[in-house]
Amino acid sequence: MTDLTKTVVERGDLAHLALFLWATSSSALLVWTLKELASANRRFNDFVTEIANLNRLFRKGD
Repeated sequence: MTDLTKTVVERGDLAHLALFLWATSSSALLVWTLKELASANRRFNDFVTEIANLNRLFRKGD
């Protein structure tokens, strides 16, 4: 056990430790979700750009 965890457990602040761990994991999950959302937006933008390029190519062929 780390010194910080040991100190918290000895002082009886287990609820504070649980709250800290919950807040930390929630924040980490939010950061991960935002990274994934940004990545999905980039992929969607690339897809739309390619569709626009195809439309332009087919329009020139007419």
